Amino acid sequence: MIQRFFGTCIVFATLVSMFGSNSIAQVTKPMHTKDDLKTVKLAVESGKAVLLDVREKSEWENGHLKDAKFMPMSELSKTKGESFLKLKIDKKQVVYIHCGAGVRALKACELLKLEGYDVRALKPGFSDLLDAGFPEAK
Repeated sequence: MIQRFFGTCIVFATLVSMFGSNSIAQVTKPMHTKDDLKTVKLAVESGKAVLLDVREKSEWENGHLKDAKFMPMSELSKTKGESFLKLKIDKKQVVYIHCGAGVRALKACELLKLEGYDVRALKPGFSDLLDAGFPEAK
């Protein structure tokens, strides 16, 4: 039994030296949600979900979705996601994150999962969401 334990330790140490200690974290990196936009739209309209726009202020001011909350990625990065708590979003709601093309949404997703929210990054960006029928703010 002791030999099996030490054998397991040696195997684990070998794997860590080969792949690095970050390999476990890499496996759990967030991915874009598979939820289709119709599902997202219905969830937001029913209040079961919230849209979070993580584009920067100038992008937001050039146009944004009517139902979206705003928290720029630069602020989320500086505060490691803690600034998100200012939005007072219920943890029972799904938070769909969008940006211009999906890259910042993934980064924001990583930060906000640590706060205990059900966050899902959208691959479609702002323009795609408009094309899919999400209403633009006036």
